[in-house]
Amino acid sequence: MVEDRTTDGRRLAELLSSEIHGRDSGPLGRLSVADADPDVEPDEFGAYAYAVALDGERVAEVAVHPDRIHAAFAHGVEAAVAAGGDAGLRVRPKAVEPPRTLVFAEDGAEVKRLTDVFVAVVESLDAPE
Repeated sequence: MVEDRTTDGRRLAELLSSEIHGRDSGPLGRLSVADADPDVEPDEFGAYAYAVALDGERVAEVAVHPDRIHAAFAHGVEAAVAAGGDAGLRVRPKAVEPPRTLVFAEDGAEVKRLTDVFVAVVESLDAPE
């Protein structure tokens, strides 16, 4: 049996966008794709594809590599680290100001798990401080 695995960065970004657009309720229902670059060309270091906004405010940016994508979370960075690790995704905290967390997805199954990271980030931002 041949395993059909999507690993093209542009296609992975499209899958994540579809996951976000396809939800109208729950935490993902509050997210939207913003400022998309429909002509994005994958880059070794990650080319900007689109932003993900929560109730109109950017929480992450998605970048396209030739063989993967990453979401750079600017809000809920601690939740992104924990949820990404729990989901078995590659996570890289970025020591910039303000801090960011990069979470990578290398195939279609990992995109599904990346949506779980977005859910955790939304829920963390809703939690009382």
